[in-house]
Amino acid sequence: MDTVTTRATIEGRAGTSERISGKRLRAIFVGSAGNLVEWFDFYCYSAFALYFASSFFPAQDPTAQMMSTAGIFALGFFVRPVGGILFGHIGDRHGRKTALMTSVLLMCFGSLMIACAPTYATAGILSPCILLLARLLQGLSLGGEYGASATYLSEMADSKHRGFYSSFQYVTLIGGQLLALLLLLVLQKFLLDAQQLRAWGWRIPFVAGAALALLALRMRHNLPETQSFQAARKTAKPMGGLKQLAQHPKEVLLVVGLTMGGTLAFYVYTTYMQKFLRLSVGLTDAQTTAVSAASLLFAMCLQPLYGALSDRFGRRPLLVGFALLGTLFTVPLLTAIRNASGPWEAFGLIACAWIIVSGYTSINALVKAELFPASIRATGVGVPYAFAVSVFGGTAEYLALWFKSIQMESSFYWYTTGVIACTLVVCWYMRDTGAQSRIDAETRAQ
Repeated sequence: MDTVTTRATIEGRAGTSERISGKRLRAIFVGSAGNLVEWFDFYCYSAFALYFASSFFPAQDPTAQMMSTAGIFALGFFVRPVGGILFGHIGDRHGRKTALMTSVLLMCFGSLMIACAPTYATAGILSPCILLLARLLQGLSLGGEYGASATYLSEMADSKHRGFYSSFQYVTLIGGQLLALLLLLVLQKFLLDAQQLRAWGWRIPFVAGAALALLALRMRHNLPETQSFQAARKTAKPMGGLKQLAQHPKEVLLVVGLTMGGTLAFYVYTTYMQKFLRLSVGLTDAQTTAVSAASLLFAMCLQPLYGALSDRFGRRPLLVGFALLGTLFTVPLLTAIRNASGPWEAFGLIACAWIIVSGYTSINALVKAELFPASIRATGVGVPYAFAVSVFGGTAEYLALWFKSIQMESSFYWYTTGVIACTLVVCWYMRDTGAQSRIDAETRAQ
């Protein structure tokens, strides 16, 4: 009888474990899918900027038009700290799920505004103003999405595979941009010519993005809340808010220091690289899109691999490796890409850059989440990250184009190197968050 009872107990626990595991995997998948949609919506702006710039700004030379669109791109980043504060508060006070649903709904509205915006020829100065307002709304949304998504994925993943599962935040983040580029490639190659894309075809991705955002909203509605949030809410301690965040100054500075070099490198090889290949390397529109898409696909494949490596060897070695190699090789790589003889050579060099940058992208969100307790985690991850990404990531494209406009393009390479070197100092002296994770400590205490 005791043997039968024991066996039944073991089988019951195994069944419960399998159900929990399946529930966890479904939640990670849905959370990641929603993240992909958010970033697809946001990056459609960058992917199609070459085609809609003339619709919103008076006729100028191509570099000046790109600077105008890049300026609005940067302004969209400057409201991301506000989004981090707002959605961090929602995520810490009302739940990670609520924050994720609200952010994707706001992104949907911003995409619809761009899709329906009038051109400069019909509405004058009102046209770029509508574009700016839409990008500010999308910036608010994305400012909240990063912290809420990073917190949700890190809390849902089990401790042994947290690096692997959390890396899917950047798989879907990069996937969103890749999807935008693939849509552009399909439109370029099979459906529309360049004139049609510039006239009205650029509106298609923003309509598609709004529709996908509504689908993501429906999917996120069925997400379970994380156990970490539920446990933290049962305590009498206050949750969320800048006052609570101020009690963790060291962690805030670590997030800023880690983000500044990593986010700059990320945006150099994603949003700016498309313009760099077209305006500096001299590739055709189709070649630019193909090389950008292929390099992003390569980067996506690296993220889970690096995440799994962090589970085995720790987070700090990957971060130090990124910062050290980024400091040493950014100038040589960008110089070599600038002088590339064709699309294949350009792709190979960008792939080398991604082998370096993925040491940051694959685990950075998880590292930040592991620094903070559950009561302040969404705010702690989102706010300092949004501040750093607005200053260093959002301005990357504009600064690069400005240096190009004054015939000092290589100075931007050295600027990027200097910022990554600052991150190297932070990575060198920080502790390994995988070995001392706050999430694991909370799990053991439950």
